[in-house]
Order: sequence, then C-alpha cells, then structure tokens
Amino acid sequence: MPPPHRGPSAIVHLELHTCNLARACGFYSHLFGWGVERLKAEARSYHGFDWGGGLEGGVVECGTRRSLWLPYVEVGRIDAATDAARRAGARVLLDAREGPQGWRSVVGVPDGAEVALWQPKPRAVDLPS
Repeated sequence: MPPPHRGPSAIVHLELHTCNLARACGFYSHLFGWGVERLKAEARSYHGFDWGGGLEGGVVECGTRRSLWLPYVEVGRIDAATDAARRAGARVLLDAREGPQGWRSVVGVPDGAEVALWQPKPRAVDLPS
C-alpha cells in the first residue's frame, strides 16, 4: 500500500493533554522558561506555549488519566490520511472534524501511541488571486 503523501510529513504542532492545567503550565514555565498564553477557544480553555522555536505548541486540560504529548502531523487531505491510517492498522480515536483553523482527526497507532492528523484551512495568502 503506497503512502498517502509525497515526501515526509511535518509535525506542525505539539499539544500537551493534562488533567491539571495550572500545574502543567507552572511546571513547564518554571523549568524551561516557556511562556504560556491563554488563547481564544470556542467552549474550552486552551493555552499556547511559547517555547522559542518554530514549532507551535499548546496545552489543554481534559479528562486524561495521565498526561500525554500529542504531535500534530500536517496532511494534504484529512479524510484520505485518516482512511490510510486505518488501513495501516491504526484505530481512529477521533473522526475528522472541523475547527476554526482546520480539520483534525486522532488515531491510535498499533504500538499504542497517538497522533493527530491536521489539514489547515487555506489562508488568504494561500488562495489564488
């Protein structure tokens, strides 16, 4: 089965899922000097990390029993990438859904790790004139 992409797919965002937002933000801010900024989110609390590199990052409080880092990998077509992951043996934990900035799905890979697939919405500069 051929891969659903040409060349390597980039990790574009790294998100921490935690059951204690304040403790996580305080720990990483104190230990590494990462800035934490509350970002406008629809119904949930979302905070962005400023860790001084090109990679975007954030932290979200959710009902997870243990904290985990979730990498977001950019894909060309969210539905095709999610189907390809399923055919490769992944479990789809979150079907593709639209958010303000793009579409994402989350898959559990055969070794037990999780990865988010991300298709950004076109930006005005990306659209043909």
